[in-house]
Amino acid sequence: MYEKTTLDNGLRIVSSAMPHTRSVCVAAFVGTGSRYEAEDKGGISHFIEHLCFKGTEIRPTSKEVCETIEGVGGIINAGTDKELTIYWCKVARPHFRLAVDVLSDILSNSRFDPQDIERERQVIIEEINMSLDSPQQRVDMLIDSLVWPGHPLGRDVAGTKTSVSALTREDMFDHVNNHYLADNTVVAVAGDVQHSEVLDTLGQAFAGWQTKTPPVFIPARDEQTEPRHQLEYRDTEQAHLCLALPGLPLGHPDRFALDLLNVILGEGMSSRLFVEIREKRGLAYAIQSYVNHHLDSGCLTIYAGVDPTQLPVACSAILEELTGLLGDMPEAELHKAKELSKGRLMLRMEDTRSVAGWMGGQELLEGRILTVDDVVSLLDDIGPGDLLRVARGLVVPSRLNLAVVGPVGEEDVAKLLVKG
Repeated sequence: MYEKTTLDNGLRIVSSAMPHTRSVCVAAFVGTGSRYEAEDKGGISHFIEHLCFKGTEIRPTSKEVCETIEGVGGIINAGTDKELTIYWCKVARPHFRLAVDVLSDILSNSRFDPQDIERERQVIIEEINMSLDSPQQRVDMLIDSLVWPGHPLGRDVAGTKTSVSALTREDMFDHVNNHYLADNTVVAVAGDVQHSEVLDTLGQAFAGWQTKTPPVFIPARDEQTEPRHQLEYRDTEQAHLCLALPGLPLGHPDRFALDLLNVILGEGMSSRLFVEIREKRGLAYAIQSYVNHHLDSGCLTIYAGVDPTQLPVACSAILEELTGLLGDMPEAELHKAKELSKGRLMLRMEDTRSVAGWMGGQELLEGRILTVDDVVSLLDDIGPGDLLRVARGLVVPSRLNLAVVGPVGEEDVAKLLVKG
């Protein structure tokens, strides 16, 4: 499925030849994100990601950077998460070398012009304001702060208006010099291109990248012994809630068993939560669960938006479905979850961007790449007893976390967890 080469400077290059496609995606994964930031530097990784599109010596404006790719019908974008930052470009096959040239240019030669910094600072503050104005996004921030209190994993990737306002150009250069390193970066390429051409092109483009030991993150601590809750009062039509439990890290052997539990619980319109909360009881329009796996931690989260007067009923019903995972697991339901997971994974692998993301993310965070067949085999080997064992280890009342944004009282929210 893929080939991998490590350059002399430590840069890892992985590629997957997809000769049936007409596109190529080039994705650079850098091992930095919000969990590598001090609290007073919160949002710096995200800020730098924005600035890398604002101009280089060769392409001095953001218009010229984007126009170079969009002018040939391509797509260029980036994203910052808690443990990595990704820059990617997808183009038609004839423009592969152009995509590599633009990506290497913005990663190596961005100017960080002082005027651009000040303009983009205000843009990011408006991005933060937009998130704060969205109850659904806000409750997602609050639940992270409950699961990881006082830890970088519990902070918003974009930082705060205070931290973003205080970041300096020197701070940004320091962060780039300490994190944007050859041995802290993986470049993944997927599409109608052979590994030999990928090596030749990327080897020239990234040969000058430096190598040194990158900073390490603060380990996550799992010290929860009693339920936690947080309310943010808002005069909204709905009460938005997130109910979360600590989960499993990325490399845990039971990770895929938890993923299947999540599918059964709240992924898709035939999941237990959707059928019970929406279809049978009519308590919510939006109801779902999802898992996050980090390098040394994780969480299982349920989200719903409900009528504020129905919040106690909805919470009780959600908790019933959560504790229902501790009962017998029908073989038919497990089979359906496996087939859903395998099918969606296979469908994703038809897209060059998804394949590049699959390879690059695994190689950067885990130092190895599972193939689709590897994952299918792992899923097929999971039995009902595995799901029950994982559920019993995670579904523990004293480890519940509840965040609510909406027009409800503090005492009402506190009672919901005590009752649960």
